[in-house]
This record gives sequence, structure tokens and C-alpha cells, in this order.
Amino acid sequence: MWLLPIIEVCALTAPGPLNSTAGSLFVVATPIGNLDDISARALKVLREAKLIAAEDTRHSLRLLQHFGITTPLAACHEHNEREEGSRFITRLLAGDDVALISDAGTPLISDPGYHLVRQARAAGINVVPVPGACALIAALSAAGLPSDRFIFEGFLPAKAVGRRARLELLKEEPRTLIFYEAPHRILECLQDMELVFGGERLALLARELTKTFETLKGLPLAQLREFVESDSNQQRGECVVLVAGWTAPESEDAVGSEAMRVLDLLLKEMPLKRAAALAAEITGVRKNVLYQVALDKQKGE
Repeated sequence: MWLLPIIEVCALTAPGPLNSTAGSLFVVATPIGNLDDISARALKVLREAKLIAAEDTRHSLRLLQHFGITTPLAACHEHNEREEGSRFITRLLAGDDVALISDAGTPLISDPGYHLVRQARAAGINVVPVPGACALIAALSAAGLPSDRFIFEGFLPAKAVGRRARLELLKEEPRTLIFYEAPHRILECLQDMELVFGGERLALLARELTKTFETLKGLPLAQLREFVESDSNQQRGECVVLVAGWTAPESEDAVGSEAMRVLDLLLKEMPLKRAAALAAEITGVRKNVLYQVALDKQKGE
């Protein structure tokens, strides 16, 4: 049944009873470029923690030295956090506060930390977010694209076949799409987006956010691809790509293949009226359009 995966996820992430004698795991956001963006609270936590779990200790050491912080560092990255998480949990259970940081931005957002946070919650350890910089939110806030509903897809597959397949699945997604991309793949990424979404779909490249050469360029995909293609400087640095969500052609009440798939699944589980209403919430297609499609479908069967 379609509800089972949701129930299973909830069971997997349920925390253990809170351990009152344990320390706290602080998930601390750090600057994505401009060091002035670090919060006073983040600095206080980093100074007072007994240990800092860092994605790259060499990279984070420079940040700590800049602010005169001498808290010890230990590596916690994608290659070791499953195995090494126990050392941090041991320290936390002994009563020590531990801060988790990534190289830049908010930990766990396309960065390591998920396994450590999950282990901590399972052990009843208090996990405390210390919010701050996040590239996807910074880009969204300045993009001029709808921000009330959006979907973050992280990094697309590195190879063209996988990348295009993923984009095809998102072709009729009505929410604003947000991606991270490596600079050496940004042009190929935009080429594939133009191919799949069409050259007229509005998009924005947010590059080197908060840094000296920050760029925010919003254009239809065909023009944005030309802009990046003609200037090699735009193929450098950290990149966030935002793409406007799909909208049905104004001339017709189009119901895309993804909306039909969702509607068909829901019709197997619930009455027509409820299925149409829930499908509208999920897909963004108007409820009355989906209701009529479902009604016609049932009459034809």
C-alpha cells in the first residue's frame, strides 16, 4: 500500500528516550563564503564545545583560526561517519557537547552528517540546530522565482544519461526546482536542462554566493546556456541552479503524465473526490480538472 513507506521512515527516525546526562550535538551552519555571515551563536557554540566534528579538518582549522577558536577537531566525512560515529557518540554520552560542521553552509544539506545525527537521536542525545548560511536558500531568496513551494534535488547524476533521466522525471514538476552543480559540469547541466525542459523555461544561475565574484543571472534556459558557454568565468566556483516549475499551457487544461500517475495511484486507494483533491495538492494541477479527468476515466472503464 502507498502509505507503508511513510510509516517505515517514521519508525526508522524515531528518537530514543532523551538522555539527561548526555551532552548535546550542535549542528552548526558556517559561512559559504563571506566570513561575516557566521552568527554570534555559532561562534559561542564552537568555542564552548568539547569537540568539533568537521568534514575536512584542514579546511575548518582555517575558519577556527580566523576567529581564534581552539576547540579540538576530528574528522567526520562521507567516508568515515558510519564507522567513526561511535567515537562522537561516546563523547556525547559522557556528557561532552560536540559541534558538527561541514566545509561550508548547513551540515547534511548535500554534505555529511546524516548518519551521526541519526545515531545521536537513536541514543537519546539532544540534537540542536544552529541555523545560518545555506546556499540553496540564499539563491532562492534572490531568484525572483516562486518560493512558496520548491523542491531541492541536490546534485544531478554526473553522467549525461543519468542526468537526463532524472530531469525527465522532473519535467512536469510544478514547484521551483533547485540543484547544486559542480563548475566543470555546469555547462553540460544547462545543455541537458534546455534539451529536457525547453529553452524558454526561466532559470537562474547563482554562482560563488557571498564571495567576491558572486553572480546571479536569470534568463530563459537557452539564453542562460549561451551566457555560460560564452564566458569561461561562469564555469568556475560553486553553482546553484534554479528552474521555474512546469505550468500547463494556458490554452488547455493539460494534465501531465506525472499528475496522471499520481491520480491513478490515489484512485486505487480512495474515493474519486478525495483522490482528485489530494492529487491537486501534490501536483499543483487544479482540483476540478483532475476530478473531471478521473470522472471521465471511470465512465470509460
